[in-house]
Amino acid sequence: MKKINFIFKTLFFASILVLVSCSDDTEQQEPRGDYENGILISGEGASAAAGGTISFISNDYTTVESKIYNKVNGTDLSVFLQSMTLEGDNAYIVVDNQNTISVVNRYTFQELGKITEELSKPRYIAVIGNRGYVTNWGDTSDETDDFIAVVDVTTFEFIEKIAVGNGPERIVEKDGKLFVSHKGGFTTNNIISVIDINTKNVSTIEVKSKPDEMEFSSNGDLIVLSGGNEPWTGNETKAAIATINTNSLQVTSELVFADGVHPSLMTLNNNSIYYSVGNDVYNVSIGATNAATTTLLTAVDGFFYGMAVKNGKLYALDASFSDISKVNIFDLSSNEKTNTFDAPLGASKIYFN
Repeated sequence: MKKINFIFKTLFFASILVLVSCSDDTEQQEPRGDYENGILISGEGASAAAGGTISFISNDYTTVESKIYNKVNGTDLSVFLQSMTLEGDNAYIVVDNQNTISVVNRYTFQELGKITEELSKPRYIAVIGNRGYVTNWGDTSDETDDFIAVVDVTTFEFIEKIAVGNGPERIVEKDGKLFVSHKGGFTTNNIISVIDINTKNVSTIEVKSKPDEMEFSSNGDLIVLSGGNEPWTGNETKAAIATINTNSLQVTSELVFADGVHPSLMTLNNNSIYYSVGNDVYNVSIGATNAATTTLLTAVDGFFYGMAVKNGKLYALDASFSDISKVNIFDLSSNEKTNTFDAPLGASKIYFN
């Protein structure tokens, strides 16, 4: 009898464990919103009447939805939608002409609030804990008033400013330091600012002209694309991809492009750097000091304005500021285009949600 009771109790507790496990699996599979598990594409817009918008494409490509912020919140974002940062459960949408950052739930796109105080031509935001660090151009005719705005992303209130050089653009964080690329706004610059978050001390690293896109490699180095001054500036300079050691803050290697070659887009994937020259995409290994000699693929027919790589696929934005843009998707095992979808007016950035 005791043996039977023991078997019964064992089976009973095993069934409870199975039920709990199934319950946990069910909870994990519950969607957090309509815009989870997909691709977000932001478009700058073109005018007050045709403002910035965001589109969603599901990972399986079966759902394509435009103007999702407008659909959820019943209002527009206006122009120009410069960038969006995904952090935690939130998305931070920077609209530079409106001096506004709209904070939404990244999965539902329901607006939670706006950051507006003390912003002046904001460009990008990095979020660390409950602090946001926003690059600002300030008065574009004044090269001395550019700054990083520090904001509280829980209360949406302004905290302080950190003065930096002209034309701060992208901003990323590693080991308590902020790295800011200075493309130079409507002029030019050739520095990366390094800001100690605790002390607010600012130092600089010199690179080639017009540094813009930056990403960290798998070993923690900062990879920076500098497009160089184009011929129309009257002071053409060389472009380069620099590798920066984030501990020593030194440039450890540099791929310098030939005269007249000005790459504009860059992204990292695994140990490869993908970059664009005109409408073509090339790739080299991280740390390479020579440019690629053959084209990987031709990404668009029109205006190549945004690029991302994930899970063996390359996403390329063919932007239009007068009509619907397009996103082309390529399989990197064959470098063949597999899909094309509509994208927002002035499509410029791609995010994976």
